Amino acid sequence: MAENKRKKKKKENSFLYILGGGILKEDFILKHTKMIVLIVILVFFFIGNRYTCMQKLTEIDRLQQELRDLRYEALSISSELTGNSRQSQIESLVERQGLGLEGAKSPPYELFK
Repeated sequence: MAENKRKKKKKENSFLYILGGGILKEDFILKHTKMIVLIVILVFFFIGNRYTCMQKLTEIDRLQQELRDLRYEALSISSELTGNSRQSQIESLVERQGLGLEGAKSPPYELFK
């Protein structure tokens, strides 16, 4: 009898016993099959959810970097436009183009108060 228990104990600890599916015939596994299936489904759900979250975080980082780049580009274009719209810049541009325009000699005035 003791020899039979040793063989069974050795058989239970065997790697081939687990891979061969012998562990699935154990009483504990048979009694708790529904719970094990539920846990496996939840594990797959959580893994999928984490993968989706990682993809969304990567997309958010990419979009934030793109937003930063576009803000810097808009700022540089705005400063260039401000520099080009100065009166001295406009006068030099008119001279280079040879348009023959002149600046106003008298200051502007209001017609109605």
